[in-house]
Amino acid sequence: QVQLVESGGGLVQAGGSLRLSCAASGRTFSGAAVGWFRQAPGKEREFVGGIIRGGGRTDYGDSVKGRFTISRDNAKDTVDLQMNNLKPEDTAVYYCAANFARSWMILPAMPGYDVWGQGTQVTVSS
Repeated sequence: QVQLVESGGGLVQAGGSLRLSCAASGRTFSGAAVGWFRQAPGKEREFVGGIIRGGGRTDYGDSVKGRFTISRDNAKDTVDLQMNNLKPEDTAVYYCAANFARSWMILPAMPGYDVWGQGTQVTVSS
């Protein structure tokens, strides 16, 4: 059974950058598509972006396009989320999730994912 753990969250000023990492344990997730989601207090969980198995394609939510980049290192079994030009509205708990069943697809909805991490807090101050 694969487990996912996010790391790299923290407090940053507006305009700054953070890099989140999602690591797998128990089983490799190199054969899965991986999505990043976020949830701010009082709001629904929102699709941030994703990357397919093999890393050949990525997709992003409209609110982060041009600022966030997802990459994966299958040798290290990690998927990273590079966040640049952060805004206060990016403040949320960020989650990574793995989709093994349809690993050639980037699914923007939560039901498409089999395994979730516990989340890491990102706070952007103005």
